Amino acid sequence: MRRKWVLPAVAAVTLTAGVTGGMYLGSSEDGPLKKWIGKMETDGEVDKQEKAAVNDKELGKVEQAYDLILSSYVEEVESDQLVEGAIQGMLTTLDDPYSVYMDKETAKQFEETLDSSFEGIGTEIGIDEGKIIIISPYKNSPAEKAGLKPKDQILKVNGESVEGKNLYETRLKIRGKKGTSVTLEIKRDGVANPIIVKMVRAEIPLESVFSAVKEEKGKKMGYIELTTFSVNTAADFKNHLQKLEEQNIQGLIIDVRGNPGGLLSSVEEIVGNLVTNKKPYLQIEERNGDTRAYFTNLKEKKEYPIAVLMDKGSASASEILASALQEAGGYPLIGDRSFGKGTVQQPVPMGDGSNIKLTLFKWLSPDGNWIHKKGIEPTIEVHQPDYFNLQPLAIDKTLKRDDNSEQIKHAQEMLSGLGFESSRDDGYFDQRTEVAVKAFQQQNGIEVTGKLDQKTAGAIETALIEKIKDEQNDIQLKIALKYLAK
Repeated sequence: MRRKWVLPAVAAVTLTAGVTGGMYLGSSEDGPLKKWIGKMETDGEVDKQEKAAVNDKELGKVEQAYDLILSSYVEEVESDQLVEGAIQGMLTTLDDPYSVYMDKETAKQFEETLDSSFEGIGTEIGIDEGKIIIISPYKNSPAEKAGLKPKDQILKVNGESVEGKNLYETRLKIRGKKGTSVTLEIKRDGVANPIIVKMVRAEIPLESVFSAVKEEKGKKMGYIELTTFSVNTAADFKNHLQKLEEQNIQGLIIDVRGNPGGLLSSVEEIVGNLVTNKKPYLQIEERNGDTRAYFTNLKEKKEYPIAVLMDKGSASASEILASALQEAGGYPLIGDRSFGKGTVQQPVPMGDGSNIKLTLFKWLSPDGNWIHKKGIEPTIEVHQPDYFNLQPLAIDKTLKRDDNSEQIKHAQEMLSGLGFESSRDDGYFDQRTEVAVKAFQQQNGIEVTGKLDQKTAGAIETALIEKIKDEQNDIQLKIALKYLAK
């Protein structure tokens, strides 16, 4: 049976169809990490035998409670309900949001997320200080189009609170067939009131590699964007890189902004093309403090310079790639501090279709740094313009002169980002705001009323999204191109 080793994007859950376990650890069936893990499992059998007598006595107490409840509780209880509750209870005592139990249905859906496409909203979720948060939306997904951002906290799904629920329970609520809708209530830092976001689920293909040749000061620069690390990512990366090199590129940008993680085997193969064997690209630490270092077989670096683009949505496998390229390869990281996920989980089958995903290891950077909850500091810190982080408008009634609301404040910020300046951004709809709205309406072929209705709000959002997608406004990319062109 093929065993999958998981290092999730912040215990991550891919909500393209729902949730993946994030990152599978192990380069191949017989790779060095697999062999080490196999030895650990063999050694573990000895420990199990030594502790068997103690365990029998302790588990007798659990069995007594099970029999008591099953036979005497005031209402009839299903036996499987008690068994699954006991497992959940044991995992809860670990105080580890990344160690979770998945019942048959959840485990089945977990496996389905390894397919080439999903049905859902297209984002990953994780846990940060007990809160279920957005890690990163997928490119061109309903989640991205709806304006969901990394670190957004999910409060409710279809009006039902997710407080106290784990990632996989939340995933089941968000997931659904394409064409159906789901509504999330979101809390965003710096925004006083929750945001209501309604999305229509869609089929999300897992095309994870995009490339292009970009010009900077007369030089050809290769650009490869990695949106996740899936089964085909490494092979696709190699093909894209080969085509770029055939065009005689003089530098390469690897973009993992918003990439929430994936298969470590993909990361290993990609790193194996870029980082030499002079330093480890990864270290794994088990609970007794023992570590193992892993090296590539590459002897010579690329002839051209390389830079990595990352941001706060770059998590898990993305952080392994970034740290390997920086600490082992000597290449710069450009952008914002990464998310910070440094533990390793394994889903262990329970024999009936369910499984437990248990935290087993820490992963460390080439220099032995543990980036968990800290993230990776960029070599060159570059922030995108403020309007890249604005939230979508939720206009349920027409807003006009002398109104005052948080939605007006967001509209003022958006209009300013689009070049339609008002005199304030505090949510008061003054005369200058009315003039800015009129100017936007006139330029975009909308009836000029000076009022902020749903049609105008939708047009403002669309215009801002188009501006964000315009590479001319991508400051981080422009800095990376200038750096490589030196």
